[in-house]
This record gives sequence, structure tokens and C-alpha cells, in this order.
Amino acid sequence: MRVLLVEDDAMIGDSVKLALRQEGFTVDWVRDGDAGLAAASTAQGGQACYDLILLDLGLPRRPGLDVLRSLRARGVPTPVLILTARDSWTEKVEGIDAGADDYLAKPFRMEELLARIRALIRRAH
Repeated sequence: MRVLLVEDDAMIGDSVKLALRQEGFTVDWVRDGDAGLAAASTAQGGQACYDLILLDLGLPRRPGLDVLRSLRARGVPTPVLILTARDSWTEKVEGIDAGADDYLAKPFRMEELLARIRALIRRAH
């Protein structure tokens, strides 16, 4: 299973990448919105490259919500789990309405993140 991690915080990115690799995932990590949009938009043989996208909202170059809206406008069906420090209910609603499949506020427990990832991938397949 391939996961795209779009996260600019090195400490969070390192820990998420390590945890996912220990669970057997292949992880590609990019650190800004433009790189995230480019990576997530790439398809191989008409198939999505990733089984899941983990997307921060506060990214350099292009905000995460813009990335998400662009992906959905392009018809990218890959499940997206937002990981962000923005935890108000209005921001959660905005993220879900923009096309996210789930929303997890930082700080979070790695066990909860992994459970949500398993659920999203299970539903997508």
C-alpha cells in the first residue's frame, strides 16, 4: 500500500513516515502544497498512484485545502485524511466539505492515526 504524506513539519513527518513503514506501507513524503498536488495528480496506467493521502492544511506554496479542492476538481478519488493543528468544528466541516474523507487534529496518537488509515483503505477497496 502506498501513502502520500504532505507535511511540512519535519518532526511530524519523520514520525508518521517511520510508523507507516513499520506497518508495511510505502511512503512518499513531500513538504509543500505544490509538490503534494503534483504527486497526488500523477496516475499510472489510469490508476491512482496512492491508496491514501495524508494532508496537512498549513503548507508552504499552496494551502492544503487548495490542494484538496484541486484534486477533487481533477477527479482524483484517492481517500484523503487531513492532519492539522486546526481543530475548530468549522474548520473540520470545511475540510470534509472540500472533499476530505477524514480529519484528525494534531497532536494525535499514532495508534488512532493508524486505525483511521486502515479504515479508509478498507473502505476504498
